Amino acid sequence: MSHDTPNAAPDDTAVRVALWRALHVEADPPPHVFEDNVGLKLAAPDDGWRSRPDMGPFTRPFRASILARARFIEDLVVEQAARGVRQYVILGAGLDTFAQRRPEIASDLLVYEVDRPGAQAWKRQRLVDLGFGIPAFLRLVPVDFEAGDPWCERLTASGFDLGRSAVVASTGVSMYLTKDAIAATLRQVAAFAPGSTLAMSFLLPIELVDPEVRASMERAAAGARANGTPFLSFFTPAEMLALAREAGFRQVHHVSAAALAQRYFADRIDGLRPPNNSEELLVATT
Repeated sequence: MSHDTPNAAPDDTAVRVALWRALHVEADPPPHVFEDNVGLKLAAPDDGWRSRPDMGPFTRPFRASILARARFIEDLVVEQAARGVRQYVILGAGLDTFAQRRPEIASDLLVYEVDRPGAQAWKRQRLVDLGFGIPAFLRLVPVDFEAGDPWCERLTASGFDLGRSAVVASTGVSMYLTKDAIAATLRQVAAFAPGSTLAMSFLLPIELVDPEVRASMERAAAGARANGTPFLSFFTPAEMLALAREAGFRQVHHVSAAALAQRYFADRIDGLRPPNNSEELLVATT
């Protein structure tokens, strides 16, 4: 595997998300909200990964939150593809595996995964090593955000058509960005062709988080700070909707964690469900 590109490895957060998705299939009873074992193959963790502290019982609600947002985004992509949308952009793609797991849908789209150059080089090599390869419908778009790379220009250079509508997903990213950076991203996506849809996750201020998981959220924030990737931005739903309206979106709405829990976890008898008032979703259309 090539290690020529600086930081040629996925973020710790991306690996954790992949392992949580795999753990759901291994540890939680069916029906599974989301099935993804490909991310586990990409990450290739040590045999003891299930005993990692961040795989422990206290993280179970956060695992459910990750599953809920992943299922919602994938349902949205399938719905929009059925309406004729043919472009799907994943900002901060990490170890996303849509192109490998759902080729029957992805092959009718152009899927653009946007991420750091090192992470992209690492993932490209892993896909080749595992035999998945890089299909014609998948475009890996390296963007050096820290150096101020214009992600939208990199996207169009990879074949993205600004004249055609798209689905854009940004999950697990906004908390690491400043409000100004988030507003800039919103303005750029709001300028996409009419009929485009953005789904972006955001964190509520910690004091508004469900009391049952507030201590765990504070622990997660402390861990992120210690790893040099502090949480920078928190929004109430009203604040996030206002930011999206100001950016120029035609329609905006808030999908709450409670709504996701009702949609995907209501019939479960094992108690697995995302916490209320934690990670929420903005859905905005141009």
